[in-house]
Amino acid sequence: MSCKAGQRHHPVRIRQPRLSETLPGFGQPPPVFKVSLPPPDLARWRLPPSGVPGVWIFDSGRSGPEIVITAMVHGNEYAGGWALENFRRRGVSLTSGRLTFIVANLEAFDRFDISNPVMARHVDEDLNRLWHSARLNGRDHSSELERARQLQPYIARADLLLDLHSTLWPSEPLFIASPRQRSAELACALAAGRNLPQTVLTDLGHQGGSRLIEHAHFMSPGGTGRSCLLEAGSHWETGTVTVMESAIERLLAQAEAIHLRGHATQESCEPELAVVTDNIIARHSDFSFVRPWEGGVTIPKAGTPLAHDGHDLIYTPYDECLLIMPNLRPRRGQLAVRLARRTAAPFRS
Repeated sequence: MSCKAGQRHHPVRIRQPRLSETLPGFGQPPPVFKVSLPPPDLARWRLPPSGVPGVWIFDSGRSGPEIVITAMVHGNEYAGGWALENFRRRGVSLTSGRLTFIVANLEAFDRFDISNPVMARHVDEDLNRLWHSARLNGRDHSSELERARQLQPYIARADLLLDLHSTLWPSEPLFIASPRQRSAELACALAAGRNLPQTVLTDLGHQGGSRLIEHAHFMSPGGTGRSCLLEAGSHWETGTVTVMESAIERLLAQAEAIHLRGHATQESCEPELAVVTDNIIARHSDFSFVRPWEGGVTIPKAGTPLAHDGHDLIYTPYDECLLIMPNLRPRRGQLAVRLARRTAAPFRS
């Protein structure tokens, strides 16, 4: 008889007692990534009217929510640059409040090389691990850290923040909210829109540092700022741009309702909530999945083998286990996959 979905009844990691004749992970050919979407022309973002590179501001002149939409926190995730540039060219009409578009990592984007597209993620360090006050206010220096400090005033004034991302490996799009009720409400309000991913995830964060959606402005228990992240699809696909543009349209249309009431006025579907229970870190250089899993796949049975990690086997710990963005080529110490379970319960701060 199957146990209740989401209830643990199998270890995640089991050490194998004997050496196998073949070592998983060695001898795999290097991956080849298809780049179907060319880099956008972001020349107008170099010296925008705001005076800050990558920052474009639309002000209605009337009281209302402060909306901030960020893209290209990682330089090779330029689908977000396409989305923001498309809106900039078409123009934005606001009934109230102020909208700030931010193309975050232009310096990393300038290093993009179609022959090696994964190498433009950052210049010195990951810009999406720097948003804790200890890093922002510390004495360290790097290209990304200086950029984070430059952008922090725009982040700290946001009532609603949407951070646009894409994935290297195949994965179903989803929203990720910081573990605060008000941010989960933002993500759910967006996920309830037409032609948008329905999954809203809260996770365990990253051991490497705080993400943009975890800035203190959004994490403070007494605060009002709401934040969420959209993983919109594969890096270099036109469909990813389409998902991002749909999310931006949804946010702009429902911003006042979300800001004031915590939910949208129009809903096309019911969001599906999920919570990460385990971060699987690659402990060995020969980590390999038993098959090339795609993100968003649900594994029906507990105890299903997922991956080899040295002499360990990684298993699903419960029935109906949701795989979140598997990294099919993790280095030692990197996050390989997140395991999540769906829940009907609302998120709590």
